[in-house]
Amino acid sequence: MASLKQKWRNWYDRWQADWVADWPSPNARLRAWFDMMVFDHGFLRVLWRNFAEVSEGVYRANQPGPARVKAWGEMGIKSIINLRGESDWGSYHLEKEAAEDAGIELIDQRLYSRRSPYRAEALGFLDALEKAPRPVVIHCKSGADRAGVAAAMALLAEGADAERASEELSLRYLHVKAAKTGVLDAFIAHFGAYQKTGDLGFRDWLEQVYDPEVVEAGFSADGAGNFFVDKVLRRE
Repeated sequence: MASLKQKWRNWYDRWQADWVADWPSPNARLRAWFDMMVFDHGFLRVLWRNFAEVSEGVYRANQPGPARVKAWGEMGIKSIINLRGESDWGSYHLEKEAAEDAGIELIDQRLYSRRSPYRAEALGFLDALEKAPRPVVIHCKSGADRAGVAAAMALLAEGADAERASEELSLRYLHVKAAKTGVLDAFIAHFGAYQKTGDLGFRDWLEQVYDPEVVEAGFSADGAGNFFVDKVLRRE
């Protein structure tokens, strides 16, 4: 099984590298579209958008296709923060091209779904959000975990309490607290515990108090939850 998986990985890497090197030819665009729809599970996002308003001028969503990026431009969206970071997914190449065509600024700011954000990552996101022209859409792959914790951080930076911010990490967006992704809930709860007695705002807390190792040490995931997220939902 391991050998078959490695052979598949090797084939995919070669196939992807081939069309990426040929970008933006019509053939490369066709392969990028196939990559987005099949290998990056874009077919699941054709109708399911996981789009919602976080606060005034800030929205969250799952990975958009080029048609949706175009629609965002038509509705007045000025920037996109891509929490998946720069990559060679077909989704990324098509999104970047569509954003340029729509006059939308694309900002790559990677976060992770299965560990508490490092201090530099959290502050990097806040910096990106502060500089991003509004209205802005924040997205990851599914719009559940990284988009959820980013939306929560956006609210905390605006002065919201942790209880309100934690609503952005909920089953309404298909976020699963019982899996490894629940460490993101623990991160927000960690600030919530501080908020009850401390007087620092969220950014200052990140800079002066926050320790991701403390969050990680106090968190444990459920095996069934991990199976559901990793094998059934196949989250990134």
